[in-house]
Amino acid sequence: MTDAPAQPARIAWLPLLAAIAIALGITANPRWLTDSAGHADHWAAMALFWAMSAGFVRGVGFVPRLMPLRWLLSGAACAVGVVLAVWRLW
Repeated sequence: MTDAPAQPARIAWLPLLAAIAIALGITANPRWLTDSAGHADHWAAMALFWAMSAGFVRGVGFVPRLMPLRWLLSGAACAVGVVLAVWRLW
């Protein structure tokens, strides 16, 4: 753990809006997570749900103390998850 002083929680709007869009989009149309043959693409789903989780965690202002968790649940991780899912489904 780090000895850095805790900063007040601030909402990060971009990751939060991305997480909300992912949650609503996948709920409204789960076929977005299928491949061209109509089969579920579990790797794309994992990447997109990781992006959604990271977006919600960072979006509400929570920043984990442990460095690995800080990276896995960051705004950059949200973007990486979306890019991986789009790359996988394209």
